[in-house]
Amino acid sequence: MTFTAPVLSYQLLSPILIVLGGALIGVLVEAFVSRKLRPIAQLSLTIGTLLLALFQVFTIRNSQSTTAAMGSVVIDGPAVLMQASILVISILAAFLIADTENFVPVAAAVPGSEDERRAIQSGQTLTEVFPLTLFAVSGMMIFPIATDLITLFVALEMLSLPLYLMAGLSRRRRLLSQESALKYFLLGAFSSAFFLFGAAYLYGYSGSVSFEGIRIAIAGGSGNDIILLIGIAFLSVGLLFKVGAVPFHAWSPDVYQGAPTPVTAFMAAATKVAAFGAMLRIFYTAFANAQWQWRPLLIVISIITMLFGSLVAIAQRDVKRMLAYSSIAHAGFLLAGVIALNKAGLEGSIFYLFAYGVATVGAFGVVTLVRDSTGEVTDLNRWAGLGKRSPWVATIFAGFLLAFAGIPLTSGFIGKFAIFSAAYEGGSKSIVIAGVLSSAIAAFFYIRVIVLMFFTDPQEDGTSVVIPSILTRATVVICFVVTIALGVFPSPLLDSIKTLAIFIR
Repeated sequence: MTFTAPVLSYQLLSPILIVLGGALIGVLVEAFVSRKLRPIAQLSLTIGTLLLALFQVFTIRNSQSTTAAMGSVVIDGPAVLMQASILVISILAAFLIADTENFVPVAAAVPGSEDERRAIQSGQTLTEVFPLTLFAVSGMMIFPIATDLITLFVALEMLSLPLYLMAGLSRRRRLLSQESALKYFLLGAFSSAFFLFGAAYLYGYSGSVSFEGIRIAIAGGSGNDIILLIGIAFLSVGLLFKVGAVPFHAWSPDVYQGAPTPVTAFMAAATKVAAFGAMLRIFYTAFANAQWQWRPLLIVISIITMLFGSLVAIAQRDVKRMLAYSSIAHAGFLLAGVIALNKAGLEGSIFYLFAYGVATVGAFGVVTLVRDSTGEVTDLNRWAGLGKRSPWVATIFAGFLLAFAGIPLTSGFIGKFAIFSAAYEGGSKSIVIAGVLSSAIAAFFYIRVIVLMFFTDPQEDGTSVVIPSILTRATVVICFVVTIALGVFPSPLLDSIKTLAIFIR
């Protein structure tokens, strides 16, 4: 038996390798650097790593290869666009994570204790969150470029395991945070089991774990269609869980509420880009010839997800839970791009994912600013009159809400128009009707929050708005500017996406 050395294209894989290298160095920094220097060292390492990886993605933007890692991953236009989106969103989220008001040492477990007060004053942070973030980002970057089921599963676990830990790091909501992390872990384990079960069925159907092998087997039509359908269904469960689609959404509200708000921002934005990137690749390539078997069920899930997320969000009185159900509705909108199964659907999905991700990071960044003496204030009733106490903060948050609602002159409008147009071209008129109806319902609760902030008298409850650091302020402003710019002048990004958004096999 002879051993064949693996042949890797290190240049094409360099963005992923840079992030992994930064994560490993971060672990060493955590072990050997003094506690006083650790926060600035970890933040500098994280931002530097992500910027260098983003530069490398830009360098390889015109490259195409199916053999960069011996057929396990593919480098093409959509891969570059997804990786760039993940890195940009991660950089913005890292600035929020760096805010010392959101993380302090685990020793400060009792809210209001002297230990906690001293930790805040000394600016000490839970610096292990930075290497965890980089490990999650590396998994997210592999997820949308994987071309076989084994690599796809490894990437899924790489991005999921750090998130389970990060969800339990909140010091302000210690018990709620730990509960959300446990729920996320248990449900995530079940979804991974379904994913593996589906992969086994697909291997049994096609005799191959590669997307190309599955595609060829489906095109040949020689296998058992029941086994194929079961395989697609179970594999989809794992993917739909990550995007928070109904009926696999139950983790979203609790985890969004209990996790530290910067982690929630990172999780809500970057994970969706990675998961939908993987869905688009596998449904547009491996499962394209079996669309009549999976498309009807996915249409039903998309419509239910849109309507459920929009309707339940109306009843929420916690701003993070409201944004969680809003993200569920957006998952339904994004599924329309998967179902469209055309180039316009791919282009619209990529634009929507980036625009939604940036707006989501900005919205959760604003949530970190609304505080009282005990920490973040997420009760919507206490946001009454925020526009009179802090008009700039309220105005920026209103801008993000209008983008989520798809109001013209925001990135949300361009994204929804693109994705619904693609669905209409693909013949899915029912999704377009349900999407427009869901958007109208969603606009109601978004505008209700705006009315609450600007047209209601402020309560004398001690709620205040603070700017914890220049990093949080810069992140929120950048997200707001990008959200408006993509709504007013989206052509450069849309043109770039149109040029690059072509899957290769």
